[in-house]
Amino acid sequence: MGEIHYRKNERITAEQLAEVFKASGIRRPVEDKPRLERMLHHADILITAWDKERLVGVARALTDYSYCCYLSDLAVDQEYQHKGIGKELIQEVEREIGEEAALILLASPIAMDYYPKIGFNCIENGYIIPRKY
Repeated sequence: MGEIHYRKNERITAEQLAEVFKASGIRRPVEDKPRLERMLHHADILITAWDKERLVGVARALTDYSYCCYLSDLAVDQEYQHKGIGKELIQEVEREIGEEAALILLASPIAMDYYPKIGFNCIENGYIIPRKY
């Protein structure tokens, strides 16, 4: 593994996004390329992590840049996990949104122990209307 480089709003394809999702173990609609394309198109922030020209991590967020930012995807290829890439992707998002906006996310059950380790506080005042998938 070489030095990891981070890029802001670098265009990536739905196929590249699907590959990172699959390699990370995150559950996303990886076979639905048009849906992945819409996910990319409508994101306000896309931070990517690269090992040379290999995409190894993604942080995708929606924000108003003044009050809140929803971190909708954080995915790091399993071969590259536990090397600080996820934490750096989040820090890049934080730099992008500034200090006024709160960073909010919904964690998958397997990631519940990860987020407190990198500075997130657990909240209990949230609600969800689940997607139909």
